[in-house]
Amino acid sequence: MTDHHTYGTSTHTADELARLVGDRLGLVFTERDSDYRGVYHLAGIPNGRIEIQPNPIPRDDHEDDLYAPEHPAAQVLLLTTTPTPDTALQARLDSIEGLTHLNHETM
Repeated sequence: MTDHHTYGTSTHTADELARLVGDRLGLVFTERDSDYRGVYHLAGIPNGRIEIQPNPIPRDDHEDDLYAPEHPAAQVLLLTTTPTPDTALQARLDSIEGLTHLNHETM
């Protein structure tokens, strides 16, 4: 089983959110660059990972695609993946001002 949560914000940039979450959770985010996703931030957590992803992804034709088109108002997404539900992690993320829980999926 894998537990996925999606959070969104239009209050913070991806860099700001990476610093804020990193400070709050004691994590170090690494900036990654992907042809598909653009620039995003990744941090490993015990038994999982947290990714901070800008929702608009720049394309070569200067028109942005949305990483999560079902959440167009969110400019930045925070994605968590853990093997089982982590209620402590969810509570800590829920306490961050400007960060809204958007979706939960268990696979």
